[in-house]
This record gives sequence, structure tokens and C-alpha cells, in this order.
Amino acid sequence: MCAERIQRFLMAIVLTIAMVSFVTGHMQLAVILQTLVIVMVAAWALSDFCPSLWVFTKVFGKCPKKD
Repeated sequence: MCAERIQRFLMAIVLTIAMVSFVTGHMQLAVILQTLVIVMVAAWALSDFCPSLWVFTKVFGKCPKKD
């Protein structure tokens, strides 16, 4: 698997954990996780740099380009 795909799966997993936490009444954990995702995506959008994607690229490599 490649870095970009792993990063998207990780974001989906974190948002799922936040949603389950919200449903089960763990509001503080849900808010913290959602805030973390929002800050990371906003930083990525503003600076075109995502720390998790950078680390995953170093470990797993980039995805091959599609035509």
C-alpha cells in the first residue's frame, strides 16, 4: 500500500472512532478527535503540507501516478 491511500484510511478510521465515541456518550474524546482532524486538514489545505502524509511517504513510498 502507498502513503496517500494509508493516510486516507487513517483519516476514515479516526473519524469513525470519533463518531462511535459521540454515539456512546464519550463527547470529550469525540470533540478532541474531530478537532485534530479539522486542524490537520486545514493545515494541509493552507500550507500543502500534511505531517502524517510526509511520514507515511518516508515509510511506504508514494503511490504510482495514474495516466
